[in-house]
Order: sequence, then C-alpha cells, then structure tokens
Amino acid sequence: MPKSAIPYKETGYFSELICDYLSEKPELKPFYEYFPKEEFFLAQLQKKGASFSTDARQILVNRLTAQYEQINTSEATRKNIETLASNKTFTITTGHQLNLFTGPLYFLYKIFSVINLSEKLDKEYPDYDFVPVYWMATEDHDFEEINYFNLFGNKVQWNRKAGGAVGELNTDGLEVIQKELQTALGGGKNAKELVALFSQAYTQHTNLADATRFIANALFADYGLVIVDGNDATLKKAFIPYAEKELTENLSYNEVSETTARLTALGYKEQVHPREINLFYLKEGLRERIIAKDGTFFINDTELSFSEAEILKELKDHPERFSPNALLRPLFQELVLPNLCYVGGGGELAYWFQLKDYFNSVNVPFPMLLLRNSVVLLPKNLSEKMEKLDVEFALLFLPKSDLESYYTKKISEIPIDLSTQRKHLQEQFKSLYQTAENTDASFVGAVAAQEKKQLNGLDHLEKRLLKAQKRKLADRLHRLTAIQEQLFPKGNLQERVLNFAEFYNDQGPGLLEQLKEELDPLSGDFSIIKI
Repeated sequence: MPKSAIPYKETGYFSELICDYLSEKPELKPFYEYFPKEEFFLAQLQKKGASFSTDARQILVNRLTAQYEQINTSEATRKNIETLASNKTFTITTGHQLNLFTGPLYFLYKIFSVINLSEKLDKEYPDYDFVPVYWMATEDHDFEEINYFNLFGNKVQWNRKAGGAVGELNTDGLEVIQKELQTALGGGKNAKELVALFSQAYTQHTNLADATRFIANALFADYGLVIVDGNDATLKKAFIPYAEKELTENLSYNEVSETTARLTALGYKEQVHPREINLFYLKEGLRERIIAKDGTFFINDTELSFSEAEILKELKDHPERFSPNALLRPLFQELVLPNLCYVGGGGELAYWFQLKDYFNSVNVPFPMLLLRNSVVLLPKNLSEKMEKLDVEFALLFLPKSDLESYYTKKISEIPIDLSTQRKHLQEQFKSLYQTAENTDASFVGAVAAQEKKQLNGLDHLEKRLLKAQKRKLADRLHRLTAIQEQLFPKGNLQERVLNFAEFYNDQGPGLLEQLKEELDPLSGDFSIIKI
C-alpha cells in the first residue's frame, strides 16, 4: 500500500518524554505498568479482570443500552455492548473533546487506533473479546477549544455564549454553520453526504453530546465502536468513594505531586498541575472548581458553599454534580470500564504518567498507555510534485529555513558545503601549532587567532554562496516550501489543524477504509499515507 513511516523522534514534533517512553527508557518504567506490546496484554487482562466485578459490568451494559436508545446503530456495536457483560470482555479506550464536526483530523486516528488494536487482540487472544471505546469528554467546559473547525484555510466557528458542561449545550444556531459548510464544500456527492451528516447531527439532536455521538456512530459503527458518556448519574455512583477521599484527604494532590516531582527531577515538564481538590461542581450552566478553606467547601465564582457534612451528603445524593478534572477523569474512566489500554496523544499520555502512584494508592489497575497513530495524508498531486523535485518526505519535517538550505546544497551545481576546505585548513594549522610550540610558546595564541579568522572567512563565504544559490534556485525552493506549507499548515502537523471533511470531500468513504486498512496501532512510527 502507498504508505511510509519515520520514527517519531525524527519528526521534531514530539516531546522528549514521549520519545523516551517509546524507546522504553528504563528511568520511565516506574511511571507505568506494562508497555503496550501484544505479549503483555494477557498480564494486563488478568490484573484488570480480577478487579472488575460482574455488577460493574451489568451497570455499564444497562447504562450504555439506555444511552443508545435513540441511536440507530450497527449490529456490531450492539453486540459489543451486550458482550461487555461477560468477564472475558475488555475495552480499548480513547477519549476526545466534543469538537464541532470532529475538529482536527487526529480524531479519526484515535478512533482507528482503538478499533484496529481491538481487532488485533481478538486474533491474538481468541478466548477473549475486545471492544473499542470512545469516551466523550461531555463534562468539559472549555467551549473555546471545541467551537470551531478549520476548512480550506478558513476557521468555521460557532459563536454563542456558553457555560457549564459542553455536552449539555443546546445546538441552536448550528444551522448557520451548516450553510457555511455547504458553500465551502460545493455540490458534489461526497459534499452532500457531509452536509447531510452535519445536518442530521446538529439540527436533529438537542444537545452537543447527542450530536457528537451521532457523528461518531455514523462514521465508525460498522467497526463496532462503543461510545460512552460519563456524565451519567448511575455511572458516577462508582466514583463516590474516591470523590469522598478527594474532598476529605486531598489524596490525589498528595500522590500526584510526589510523582510529578520525580518526573520533573528527570528533566521532564509537568503536563497538568494538581490542585488540592481535583473536582468541579456541575449543574446546568455551571462547572466550577471546588475549593476548601477552613472546613468549608466553596464553589469558585459563585455564592454556593457547603460544610463537610453537607458536601458529602450532596455527593451521596447527587454524584452527577461532581465532575473530575483532567487528573481524576482517568480514574473515573477506569472504574467504569473493564479497560486494558488507553490510547491518546502525547499531551494526554504525559499527564497519565503523573497518575501511576495515585492509582496504586486507591488499588485500581493502571492501564497500558499507547500513543495514538499520527499521520500526514499526502494527496496524489503533492506526491507527484515531490517526485519531480526529487525530495524525500522526511525532509519536510525540517523548519522551513533548514529545508531550504538542505535542498539548495543538494541540487546546487556548485559545491556549497566547504567542510572539506575546513578540514584541510585545520590540518595545515596543526603543523603551525607544532612549529609555534617548538619556537616560542607565545606564538601559539597568534596561530590560534589566525586559524579562527580563516575559518570564520570560510563560514562567511559559505553563507554568501548559499544565499546566492537560493536566489538562483528560488523557483524550485518556492515550489518545495509551498508543498510543505500545505502539508504542515502554519508550521503545525496537519492532523492538529485540518478537518476530515477537507479530505472526505475528495476521497469519500474510501478515506476511512484506507485509514482502517493502513494504520497499525503498535507500529511505533509516524505514518505518511498517500491518498
């Protein structure tokens, strides 16, 4: 298939922490349980199976059945929901915000990572079943992070006032976005499919959670994807004992702070800063931090306050009003799901590494952590242009100025790299140093100064030659950097900026089929896929 790959480390887009994790650097081993290799999944499975009860499974099945009541989904998904009742069934999970029309491309790569890994494990361990799960971040309140998507270089944005959990936001006003989408995509067959998908999701569902579930189901139900909304009063009951410890003992703060200190001592950056209480108070139109002071619990930026007895009663009576932040959501997820592996981006995995000791302290198995697939989609016309320019794709990961310099030296008809002349000059000066030492040691400084002067002269000459050749080859350089700018918009990875509609409009369903076929979740490399 038309696919190639390069190591993540060579892209320059991934943190030292993630690159060290992928290379299984021994210093990082204390911050996770099992590295995601096929041979370790059985041990993870046995550990999780021993801790996840039959009752928890039945509650999960019941709630998923209720959440899917209004969804016309596939037989594969319904079967996967039912099989979660079996103690031989486990999940592979990813999470994602409720970005408008899926947001950046990597939404697709996350989902196919969990789908393909589930299928791989089904073959490797036929006595068990593995279910791909998408955990919707319905409780998030960062509306500005999700209220837009980029299409053909333009930002398509949903402008409205918002507060509280984004999953509960009504979808009023999105018919305006539908018209913008229709205008941008044109009138082709694939464009009509995309506009219909948008319309059915956002104009036929009353809130963002239901709309997002509809889109994810429409795109991935044939592969058996199960979509979970954690903003559920019944599911939150499992979280009550842990939320109580959070309120009364600051348990996560103490454990995560210690782990984070050990990580930063190794030179890695803190991804998420733990708070004394890592919970929000959640009601309609409201999601604000819970802050404790002198025995009273205050809801930030409101007039609400509780005594300890009152807030513990509120937790028991209304667990749905207590929302975990980024550091506690992983625990809630692992309490609710018979999960073996979490699949996420580099930033997500970075804060999971802060959590290992906390999970141990509450006796919850820590899942495997897998970096999701990362991809650059390479359209045929750009691939052909690259072939004419005779440039390898890996070079496009270089900063623009470095790419121009490298390519100029490669295609220049005159030699620009003067490293041979430098080496020859340095060899000549070796004998001069010897002569100076044998004559008068005070001459050594004069020789060194002369050597530096002549080496600087070569550097200056090389820079002038390079600049002159860049002017001469400006047309080819412009064509090359134009390709880079299309594939790395605004200097970012394509997957973090562009929306899938841009490619689906051209490729149709074949885009999803090709991604499903070509992405290997355990490959450990960054993929370049020709489309």
